[in-house]
Amino acid sequence: MIKKRTLVVGDIHAGLKALKEVLSEAKVTVNDTLIFLGDYIDGWSDAAETINFLINLDKTHHCIFLRGNHDELCWEWLTDTADNPMWFKHGGKATVTSYAAISNDVKKQHIKFYEHLKDYYLDTDNRLFLHAGFTNLKGITHEFLNKTFYWDRTLWELALSVDPALTEIDIHYPKRLLNYREIYIGHTPVTRIGKTTPQQAVNVWNIDTGAAFKGPLSILDITTKEYWQSTPVYKLYPNEIGRN
Repeated sequence: MIKKRTLVVGDIHAGLKALKEVLSEAKVTVNDTLIFLGDYIDGWSDAAETINFLINLDKTHHCIFLRGNHDELCWEWLTDTADNPMWFKHGGKATVTSYAAISNDVKKQHIKFYEHLKDYYLDTDNRLFLHAGFTNLKGITHEFLNKTFYWDRTLWELALSVDPALTEIDIHYPKRLLNYREIYIGHTPVTRIGKTTPQQAVNVWNIDTGAAFKGPLSILDITTKEYWQSTPVYKLYPNEIGRN
C-alpha cells in the first residue's frame, strides 16, 4: 500500500541546507503532499538558492506554497513596488546579497513564484494552513485585509491564552478558533516561549521552530503529529548571524 502523507513545513528563512536535511530526515517521497507555511527567504545566505530549489521541487512533488510576510517584502523589492528600509534589518540584507549573483531571467521566475503563493489553504477536512493568522470571528472568507494572513500574531497569542479547562461549548471559548478543526501556522517562532519543537495550543499548531535564529527547521505529519527536525540552522551556517 502506498503511504501518502500530508507534511507541513515551517519557516525556512533561506536555510536551504536545513531544508535538504529535514526532507531527508522525514524520508519525503513523491507520494507526500508538502505544505510550506511561507517565509522562504530573509535570514541565511541561500535566499535565491532556496527559491530555485523549491521551484524545482514543485516539478517532482505535490507542493502547496503559502505566502509569508518576508516573501511579500522580497517581492516588493524585486518589483520596485515599495521601499522598506526596515526589511534590511530583518533579514533582507542577506537576501539582497544572495540575489546579486542571479540573472534577470531567474529573477523573473522568482517573481512569478512569489506572485503565485497562496494566502491560505483549507483542506477537505476543515484544516486551515496559513503563515500567520486571521482576525475575523467568522473566519478567513470574511477577513478584510489579505495582509492579515501573513502578518497577524493575535491568533497564536489567543490560542496560548485559552484556559485548558474551557471546552468548545463554553460561552467564553474564543469564537475565532471554532471555525476550523485545526489551524497550522508559522510566523511567530516558538523560541519566544522557550521551545524548539512544533507547539500546539488548543487547535492551533505552530511549526515555526526558530530556523531564522537559533532553532531547527521542522516538518510535521498532520495526521500522526510525528515531526522531524534539522540541525539547528545556525550550526549549518557557522560564519553567518542569520536574524540573531
